[in-house]
Amino acid sequence: MTDAIVMTGVHKRYGEKRALDGLDLAVPRGTVHGLLGPNGAGKTTAVRVLATLLRHDGGRVEVAGHDVRTQAYEVRRRIGLLGQHAAVDEELSGRQNLEMFGRLHHLGARPAGARADELLDRFGLADTGRKAVARYSGGMRRRLDLAASLITDPEVLFLDEPTTGLDPRGRTEVWSAVRSLVGGGATVLLTTQYLEEADQLADRISVVDGGRVAAEGTADELKARVGGDRIDVVVRDGTELGAAVALIGADAAVDPDRRLISAPARDRMAALTRTVRALEEAGIEAEDIAVRRPTLDEVFLALTEDGVEERTGVAA
Repeated sequence: MTDAIVMTGVHKRYGEKRALDGLDLAVPRGTVHGLLGPNGAGKTTAVRVLATLLRHDGGRVEVAGHDVRTQAYEVRRRIGLLGQHAAVDEELSGRQNLEMFGRLHHLGARPAGARADELLDRFGLADTGRKAVARYSGGMRRRLDLAASLITDPEVLFLDEPTTGLDPRGRTEVWSAVRSLVGGGATVLLTTQYLEEADQLADRISVVDGGRVAAEGTADELKARVGGDRIDVVVRDGTELGAAVALIGADAAVDPDRRLISAPARDRMAALTRTVRALEEAGIEAEDIAVRRPTLDEVFLALTEDGVEERTGVAA
C-alpha cells in the first residue's frame, strides 16, 4: 500500500512563531487518518500546506504522488477540502449549489447537473435538493458541503474540523458520509477537536503538539500508552472519598464533585474483585463500579501535557 500523503521534516514559521517544527506524517491510501492537537498545535497549518494554500519553509510534502510546491496544479486536481466554515450559498437550492461548484470546476451545464444529482442521491439529499439551503438542518448543510468538495471525485479529501457546531445527530450524519467515502477508495485526513470523532472514524491517529507529532498509532495503541485499563468507583457518600482512596491506591485520580475515584488496573478482573471486597469490608457503599479502557480525552491530555507546560509555563 502506497502513501497518499507524505510530510517529512516540514517547517513553517509565522515571524518568530513555529507553526510546524519538523512535522512527519504518512497516510496510506484508502484510510482515514486523524490529526489531533490543542489549539495552536499546527493542525490547520498542516492542512493548508497539504492543500497548496500555504507554502512551507522546509521539508518534503507530497499528495497523491505529487510535490505540493513544484506540482501544485496536479495536487489540486486530485484533492477536495472541507473547511471549518460552510462554503455553500443559503439562497440557492442544494442542487443549484452543486451545479455552481461543477461549473467552477469547468464542467459543462449537463455534466454539472448530472454530477449534482448523483451527489445529492449519494448523501441522502435527493428529496431536498430543490429546497433553499437556508431551510436545511446543520447536518444536511454539512453533508451538502461535503458533497461540494467531491465534485471532481478527489483521491484525497481534507476535512478540517468538519462537525464543529453540529448536534449529535448532525455529527452522526457526517460520520456516515465519511465512512461511505472511504469505502469507495478515498483517503481522508481529518482534523478534529472531538476525540470521539477520531475514535469512531480514524484508522490511525497522530497527536500533534508544538508543530510536531507527539505520538501516533491506532486509538487502542494510544490508549495503551497511558496505562491500560482503569477502575472507576463512585461512592454514595462524598465524605468517604478519602477512606476509599486509601483502599484503592495512592495513584488514583479523584473528582470530588462527581464522588469519583479512578485508578490504574493492571489486571481488570483482579482489580474489580479486590476493590469490591475492600469497600465492603470497610463499610463504604459504592454507587457504581466499572473497569474501562482510557478514553481518547485522557490520552490527549496525557500526551500534550508537556507541550502545554512548555508553551504556558504552567503545569497542566
